Amino acid sequence: MYEIERSKRASRAYSFDDVAIAPTRRTRSEEEVDLTWKIDAVSFDIPIVAAPMDSVMSPDAAIRMGELGGLGVLNLDGLWTRYEDPQAQYDLITQESDQITATKRLQEVYAEPVKGELIRDRLAQLRDAGVPVAGSLPPARTQEFAPVLEKAGMDFFVIRGTTVSAEHVGGEDTLNLKDFIYRFDTPVLVGGVATYRAALHLMRSGAAGVLVGFGGGATHTTASVLGIQVPMASAVMDVAEARRDYLEESGGRYVHLIADGAVGRSGDIAKAVACGADAVMVGSPLARSTEAPGRGWHWGSEAWHAALPRGERSFFEQVGTLEEVVVGPSRVPDGTMNLAGGLRKSMALTGYTDLKSFQRIELILL
Repeated sequence: MYEIERSKRASRAYSFDDVAIAPTRRTRSEEEVDLTWKIDAVSFDIPIVAAPMDSVMSPDAAIRMGELGGLGVLNLDGLWTRYEDPQAQYDLITQESDQITATKRLQEVYAEPVKGELIRDRLAQLRDAGVPVAGSLPPARTQEFAPVLEKAGMDFFVIRGTTVSAEHVGGEDTLNLKDFIYRFDTPVLVGGVATYRAALHLMRSGAAGVLVGFGGGATHTTASVLGIQVPMASAVMDVAEARRDYLEESGGRYVHLIADGAVGRSGDIAKAVACGADAVMVGSPLARSTEAPGRGWHWGSEAWHAALPRGERSFFEQVGTLEEVVVGPSRVPDGTMNLAGGLRKSMALTGYTDLKSFQRIELILL
């Protein structure tokens, strides 16, 4: 802890940019590296989860993500569950404009209510395609649509917010996370969370996985608006410590950590796993793909809040197909394409063959 004058103490925290992976005495062939990630009864070829953001995930894009070996999560609080055909809304949002006009348009477009029957139909579309089915709602909407979710036949349900606690105080229709997970017959991934104590509470609620971070790193302005921020390297390592202690406390129940935020390049993915993450949730790299419905424009759920928007619409140049962005080949040297290949190469150059062992690699401070 560090003294800040005489009245406060603060801890030191580190971002992914503050740490690096230390090389070891051994290297391996890339063919020996196994990127398989298994959570509950579902196995994935790569530990990459597509963020539930309308700018990167349509039903078709989520299906394609599943075909590539990752997990595509559809935003069930977004355009695809508010409009039968949201193409006109995408056209409006992706028009050239200043940030104030863009925010106003987002607020107007997302004022349309979410429809339960569209949630049902969109998830059925994913299920019929034969890929893992995952959808996401914020905590405030989960209770409202619980009856629809329970019949949807999902493989995973994601409760995603800026910061999520197991114990929300106040409000008439408060989500009791522990009770919800106990009666919900689908593995639940929940977050964001960024501290040891908060993560331990979520693990005790029965979550199959926790999202570490605040999500939407390239689009949210939470630090500017609310003053809340925890650098990601410290957040992942702190939550990994909570997982270790909970593993012992629970008699062997393993909770998966998914780094969600500030994961914009393949090097960030490698660092996230090295810090203790089992997988990563990415948004901005996928916004660069030609299949992204936002056509390069990228925004998160915080951006359309009716009273206090905490996100910006950003633009990323589209560089290739979703396949090229996720599994290559890459045509750029900056780590924004072939995300899985970058992780694989990092593990090979440091002598590791699987994700669990790679979590034990040494890090250095820059």
